[in-house]
Amino acid sequence: MLGVRAYRQELIASNIANADTPGYKAVDIDFQEALRIARSLANTTPLSLATTAPGHVQGQVQNGLAISLKYHVPTQPSADGNTVEMDVERSKFAENAVMWEFSRDRVSGHFKMMMEMLQSLKD
Repeated sequence: MLGVRAYRQELIASNIANADTPGYKAVDIDFQEALRIARSLANTTPLSLATTAPGHVQGQVQNGLAISLKYHVPTQPSADGNTVEMDVERSKFAENAVMWEFSRDRVSGHFKMMMEMLQSLKD
């Protein structure tokens, strides 16, 4: 989930950075769809890597996360063909940043709880 949030933040930041680029088309992802895809990939077995020499290390590769980009349709198109609406992008950026922080805190809290549990077993 953090990876999907980080990817979305990159897309939104790119939109903001290209707000003055003529012809730039703002993009975003459907977060719920991306999350569904990421969860389904988490349940698949990774691909094994071939070792062609004795010194090669065995490894595995996860299947790539293929998230389709959605183009933003502006409420008021600009004369130069740019579809970035700064108010919309700033709002999406702030919301996504807050949700990323929330998700990171949840993950951090989960690992902290596990560490405390392991520490109590050690004592």
